Amino acid sequence: MLKVISGKYKGRKLDGFDIVGTRPTMDRVKESLFAMIQPWIEDAVVLDLFAGSGNLGIEALSEGASFSYFVDKNKKAYTTIQKNLRLLDISNASLFLMDYQNALQEFSNQGIVFDIVFLDPPYQTDLVAKSIQSIMNLSLLSSEGIIVAESDKLEKIIFPSCLEIVKSKKYGDKWVAILRQL
Repeated sequence: MLKVISGKYKGRKLDGFDIVGTRPTMDRVKESLFAMIQPWIEDAVVLDLFAGSGNLGIEALSEGASFSYFVDKNKKAYTTIQKNLRLLDISNASLFLMDYQNALQEFSNQGIVFDIVFLDPPYQTDLVAKSIQSIMNLSLLSSEGIIVAESDKLEKIIFPSCLEIVKSKKYGDKWVAILRQL
């Protein structure tokens, strides 16, 4: 069972625990993660890339982010996020059913920049490194923005030298690293 842990939508249940190929961020991990990024949330423009259920982007909206973009190429994930946004009556969000590279290019074309980017792609891939590289190449991160990357190994969170790890923490079999520009 997924639920919103704090803020405007606290306690509300979310769909999406059963999407094949996804690992929803558990409540205790999400609570700790959001405590770490609290200074960045208020009025932030958020990107939940590889969004799955939309759990992280919705939590950010609940805690005061101004707008959230959700991207997933999985049709079931897309439908689940749509349902969750409708259930919570969230209108300050946009949802995209597309590959992450096409979405990032589209955001660049539209001149959109993000204050918080959540990256939680499938673990057995190099998508964290590729996503971070694309985000930086396309100048999609605001000057004070952060990237919140999740992976099964900290060394898989590969990033260019213009970024630094602000905080990192291990939760069971998952690592979370918060990156910002130098």
